[in-house]
Amino acid sequence: MRFFKGRKKTDAAAFQVTSKDFQELLKKFEASNDFLTFQFPNEDGYTISYFSSLISEQQLHEQVLAVISNQTKKDLKQLKSDIPMEDMKVTTDINVIQRLVLAGSILIQYKKDDEMCLLIPCAHSVKRQTSIPESEYTVAGPKEAFVESLDTNLNLIRNRLPIPELQSKEFRVGSISQTRLVVLYIDGIVNQQIIHTVMQRIDDIEYDTIVDISFVNQMITDNRNSMFPQLIDTERPDHLASVLSEGKIGIMLDGSPHALVGPNTIISFFSSFEDYFQIWNLGTSFRLIRLFAVLFSVLSSPLYVAVLTYHYLVIPTDLLPILISSRGVIPFPPILEAIVLEGTIELLREAAVRLPAKVGSTIGIVGGIVIGTAAVEAGFVSNVLLMLVALAALASFTVPIYQISNTIRLIRFPFLIAAQLYGLFGLALCSAFILSHLLKLTSLGSPYLDPLYPLRIYDFKDSLIRLPFSKQTKRPQFLRTEKPLRIRRKEETNNSQSDIDE
Repeated sequence: MRFFKGRKKTDAAAFQVTSKDFQELLKKFEASNDFLTFQFPNEDGYTISYFSSLISEQQLHEQVLAVISNQTKKDLKQLKSDIPMEDMKVTTDINVIQRLVLAGSILIQYKKDDEMCLLIPCAHSVKRQTSIPESEYTVAGPKEAFVESLDTNLNLIRNRLPIPELQSKEFRVGSISQTRLVVLYIDGIVNQQIIHTVMQRIDDIEYDTIVDISFVNQMITDNRNSMFPQLIDTERPDHLASVLSEGKIGIMLDGSPHALVGPNTIISFFSSFEDYFQIWNLGTSFRLIRLFAVLFSVLSSPLYVAVLTYHYLVIPTDLLPILISSRGVIPFPPILEAIVLEGTIELLREAAVRLPAKVGSTIGIVGGIVIGTAAVEAGFVSNVLLMLVALAALASFTVPIYQISNTIRLIRFPFLIAAQLYGLFGLALCSAFILSHLLKLTSLGSPYLDPLYPLRIYDFKDSLIRLPFSKQTKRPQFLRTEKPLRIRRKEETNNSQSDIDE
C-alpha cells in the first residue's frame, strides 16, 4: 500500500487510495487497443489481462490457460504453485504491476475489481542473432558482436568470465522509457571509488527516454563539453571481457548493441584490439603507424597553409618549381582552397554514410575522383594540396575507435584558422591549447594523458608500445586496482628440467 508523506492514513483510507490508483492504471491500459481483458474459463472465472503485442501467445495458451482450464478456481497463491513457470509474483504494488505488465507479463485477478494480482512473465522478445563486428572488425580473433538484447550480451560476457567475482548491478534509467542498464565489474580487482563514481552518476541521470548507450555516455562523462571522448564504445564481447580483467568497468543498456568501457587514456583510442592477436613487435609497429597517421591527418593541411602564407623561405629549392606550377593559376589564397577541399571531403563522408551501403561506397570513390579532378582542372585548388588532403583523409581512417575519428575530423579546422592567422606560431599556440585541455581532462577521475602525465614508466608497456604478455605482469597503475598483479611467476629451482631432453 502507498502512503503520502506528511499525512497519517488509516488502513481503510489507504486501501481506498490504492484501489483508486489501481483502477486508474487499468483505465490507462484499456485505452490501448492491444490491451485485452477477458474472463476465463467462464464468466465466473479469473480476470486475465495483458498487452497482446508484448506477450507470447504460445506460452499463454500452453502454460497458463491450459492449467487454468483443467482445475477448479483457486486463490492466486495456490494458482501460482500450479503454473510451471518462474519469476511469478503475487502483489498489490502498483509500481510493480505497471512495470511487469509493460514488460510482457500477464495480469490475473481472482475477481475483476481485486487489487491482488498474479503476474506471470510471458514476454515475446524479438532478438537478433549474434553477428560479426562491423565497426571493430578484426581479421584474427573472435567474430561475435553484441546485440540489442541485454540478457544475451550478459551471457556473452559471463561465458568468457565464468567467475563469481563478476558482478552486475542493474539500474532503470529514463523516467518514461525505464530502460534496463547494467554496470559490470570484477569484485576484488576494480577500484571501488570508480564503481561509486559511476553508480552515483547513473543515479543522477534525469531524462525521460534513454534509447541508446550513447545517451548514457554523454551524461556520465567527466567533461561533457570536450570534443575528446572519455569512454570507449565497443561492440566486441572479447574486448569488454579483457578490460574487465584489467580493472575497468563496463556499462550495457538494453536495446543497444554496444557497451561503454572506462576509465581510459587517450592512447586507448588508438589501440586496436587486434594488436593483442599478433606478436608484440608487429602490434607495436602498427600502433606507432596509427599515431603517426593521426598527426599527419591533423597537421598536413595547416602546415601547407602556414608555409605558403608566411614561411615560404623554408620550402626546399627543388620543390619550389612544383609548387609554383601547381599554384600559378589558382586565384584563391591557400586557406580558402584548403577549407574548400576539407569541406568537400567531409561532404563526401557524410553522403557516403547516409546513403545505402552499396551506393555510398560508389559515391565516395567516384565523387572524390570526379570532383577532385574537376577542381584541379578548373583552377580552384592545386594538385599538391589535393594530394595532401586525400592522404590526410586516408590516414584518418586508420583510427580503430570511431569516436576519436570524429574528433580528428573536426580538430583540423581550428588548426587551419590558427595557421592562417599566425603561421607556425599559430600551430604551436593551438597545440598548446589542446595540450592544456588534455592535461586537465579525466576519464572517471583517472588522468587522460597517462602514462605521459603523470609520468608512469611501467604503463608504457602497453601504451605507445606493446610489450609481450610475459612483461605485462601488473595491471595499469592509473586504474589503482585492488590486485595489481596479473601474472604470478613460478619460482625457479635448481631441479627444474628442460622441456626437451638434450
